[in-house]
Amino acid sequence: MTDTELQKLVEKISLTDFHRQFKHHVFFNQRLRTTGGRYQLQTHDIDINPRMLSEHDMPTLVGIVKHELCHYHLHLTHQGYQHRDADFKHLLAQVHGSRFAPAVQISSRSKMQLVYQCQSCGLLYHRKRHINLKKYRCGKCGGPLRLIQTLRR
Repeated sequence: MTDTELQKLVEKISLTDFHRQFKHHVFFNQRLRTTGGRYQLQTHDIDINPRMLSEHDMPTLVGIVKHELCHYHLHLTHQGYQHRDADFKHLLAQVHGSRFAPAVQISSRSKMQLVYQCQSCGLLYHRKRHINLKKYRCGKCGGPLRLIQTLRR
């Protein structure tokens, strides 16, 4: 799905479910990691996480679009647009929008685990990031460390 197709979908959902026009822009934003979408208060634009479509199905994307449109329409009509507001909760339930975005897969970079071992006492250290072996030593005995394996989960 392209940004123009997404724009048409959002305009259609806005007219059918909210009975109001969507007059701003919506686009896919690759930088969104943990959220399904984002409504921008200053520009009134909506960003959608493209993984909501690639990792999930079309009804999931529609639910997230409805969620962001609730923020959009309530903010423009000067009503409670935040998650904690009763206006937001009522409108979200009325249009059957998603309350939460489903989980997305974590990138493979964060699944890597490095295992260091002390050369003196044999103590193992599990880390997600590389450490400077010239700078750091074992916390137990002060011995030098060495990288023994890299695990990918």
